[in-house]
Amino acid sequence: MNRPIVTQIQGLSMLFNSFEFLLFFPLVLLLYYLLPHKVRWLFLLASSYYFYAASEPYLIILLLISTLVDYYCGLKIGNVAPERKKYYLWLSIAVNVGILVSFKYLFFFIDSTNSILEYFGAEISSSEQIQSYRIDQVLLPVGISFYTFQTMSYTIEVYRGNMEPEKHLGRFALFVAFFPQLVAGPIEKATRLLPQLNKTIYPDVSQIKRGMIIMAWGFFLKIVVADRLGIYVDAVYADPNGHQGLPSLLAAFFFVFQIYFDFAAYTYIAIGAAKTMGISLINNFNRPLFSVNITQFWQRWHISLTQWIRDYLYSPLRRKARLNRGGSVVFVFFIMGLWHGANWTFVVWGLINAMFLIIEVITNKWRKGIFDRLHIPSKLRSFSGWAVSFTLMMLSLIFFRSPSIQDAFDFIGNLFVIPNLHINVLNNYLELFLSILLIIGVQWVHFVKGNNRIYELVEKRPIWARWSMYLAYIVIIVMLGINRQESFIYFQF
Repeated sequence: MNRPIVTQIQGLSMLFNSFEFLLFFPLVLLLYYLLPHKVRWLFLLASSYYFYAASEPYLIILLLISTLVDYYCGLKIGNVAPERKKYYLWLSIAVNVGILVSFKYLFFFIDSTNSILEYFGAEISSSEQIQSYRIDQVLLPVGISFYTFQTMSYTIEVYRGNMEPEKHLGRFALFVAFFPQLVAGPIEKATRLLPQLNKTIYPDVSQIKRGMIIMAWGFFLKIVVADRLGIYVDAVYADPNGHQGLPSLLAAFFFVFQIYFDFAAYTYIAIGAAKTMGISLINNFNRPLFSVNITQFWQRWHISLTQWIRDYLYSPLRRKARLNRGGSVVFVFFIMGLWHGANWTFVVWGLINAMFLIIEVITNKWRKGIFDRLHIPSKLRSFSGWAVSFTLMMLSLIFFRSPSIQDAFDFIGNLFVIPNLHINVLNNYLELFLSILLIIGVQWVHFVKGNNRIYELVEKRPIWARWSMYLAYIVIIVMLGINRQESFIYFQF
């Protein structure tokens, strides 16, 4: 998943699935409840900055810039004449987008421009190329796409009159840097998170237990399931021409679940960690892989990002710019694709999904008419819709996973070349069987409990059953866990 565009910081010593975090978090939780409420914000802020700065301390400067600029802009928007408010809104947007462009997209734009010039025969001197490519040494700060979007949402909400400016700089800084969701979301709105950071929270044993169970499920998804699927996926993508046919198809299938379980794992740990401190974060998934159409999938996948795009980009385009529905969909999915990374593969992935959505809406009445005339039962309609939607998403994610557009097309071409029926790339049928069994098991749990009631698997059972499950969990993690401390996929965004 590493891209050659910029140098991504993967060396965070405070990964959720690291031993450092297993020491850090219990200590933070204990001191959080021992300290009086009036100083908790300061302790959490210091803990959050330490969490983020554990690997590259100087990159916290960018976090501070976003914080200070948006704090200032929020205060000014709340106190200046109405006709001047928009200047401070645009200052906030310009600074945050400028940070994103400078540290995530500048080399991408320069490289793309050079490629276009070369295509049309323009010569670029070697010295100019070397100068341009020095930008490749720029580090991509972890979580920059998440916290810039979150802090921008604050100034937009203040500008729209949906909330009063936060006058306490420290609490606003905590809203931006709250460590459970700082690196990979969920992207919280200030109207939802800031009030929670300002209220007095007392220890609630039931909520702490629920938070711990949710975190445990996240660790299981990451260490046992997602990282296991990643071994097979990485092996096939490392040599796609050597694994044509069924191995390529299985790798594409596995990657759908790998990226879902990997990102959901981070979200579970973030939501669970916050819940132990009495803070509620938005549920980022709602059984997306059970969706019966593409529209439903995007209502259930990465909910905090899709809501951000809808509220701050799509709706203004439709209402103020009066852009038609199709044009708005294409534009926002172009931005969503680019948000995921500085590579044209992400843009193509986004545009493919925009095409799926537009075709789905255009053909909706036609498809419904055919189903009605053929008297197809509703359950069969739902199943066929799910099968088509899952297949389309699986194919689009090949672009998401591939290092280049050409590699993606080559990979898709390999799906239809079947030299033999050998599917066991890792030469371990037990691992292959276990991977499939784990996918089925996790999806069954999500189907029964959804993404937001995982704790019900444990808390309503007798004490002997609960402790048996706790012991079984430890054994499973020890016996089946993939001990690679793999970074979460969405850390690169």
